[in-house]
Amino acid sequence: MKKLISIATVVAAMFAVTVQAQNNSERLPVTLSDPAKPALVRVSLLNGSITVRTHAGKDVIVEGRAAERSAIPETRDGLRRIDSNRGGLTIEESGNVVTISNQNFRGGGNIEIEVPVRTNLKLNAINGGTILVDGVDGEIDVQNTNGNVRLVNVSGSVVAHAMNGTLFATVREVASNKPMSFSSMNANVDVTLPPNTKANLKIRSDNGAAYSDFEVVPRPGAPPTIEENRRGGNGRFRIEIDRTTNGTINGGGPDIELRTFNGNVFLRKGK
Repeated sequence: MKKLISIATVVAAMFAVTVQAQNNSERLPVTLSDPAKPALVRVSLLNGSITVRTHAGKDVIVEGRAAERSAIPETRDGLRRIDSNRGGLTIEESGNVVTISNQNFRGGGNIEIEVPVRTNLKLNAINGGTILVDGVDGEIDVQNTNGNVRLVNVSGSVVAHAMNGTLFATVREVASNKPMSFSSMNANVDVTLPPNTKANLKIRSDNGAAYSDFEVVPRPGAPPTIEENRRGGNGRFRIEIDRTTNGTINGGGPDIELRTFNGNVFLRKGK
């Protein structure tokens, strides 16, 4: 059964446009269709940050916090502004899938979510904030275009990408037989794995370096990719050398990729 929470009546508290109301928030509990099974929480945010932490309860609790007031004049041509300049928050639950989004909100808003420890996440943000996940055990998929990604004390499997921000992750337990990926385009990738992690590593930094305190055993890389292309009677011969570092830790296992274009890669051994 699909449940839809309309936030029309609480948006004023969640995304207030006055400075005094910016500390206000509203905690919205979402009951799962089957609390005995892990939920999938999906968040899509245009502007703002996403924070996910665990709690001992069975519900998913969503809290919206106000963003800074947008720089739009409060008066114009002798008239006083009366619109709220907010788009609101929508939460929908169906079959243990909780979908959270905000629409047409210029200033953005920060979403804080409390979930059971065993929860799957699919988080996406575009502008203006960090995605933070703390303590969650599950399948974690995080994409942030113009902000940082921080994964703290998580377990399970991770696919995380920070386009124009740093990616920091500490993984306390790695799911067996599941590949993982940590990447950034324009910043560092810093990942800590348990010391007993068995993995096949693919590490690449196009304009930086890679560092690790794991004993990484090199694996033979793929041979250079050779392409031959003929256009308009003019032949072109190209050899592309793959710069990826291929290695294993603790005898090898599932694939784990760490990659950045403009930055360094740090692979750390946890305690």
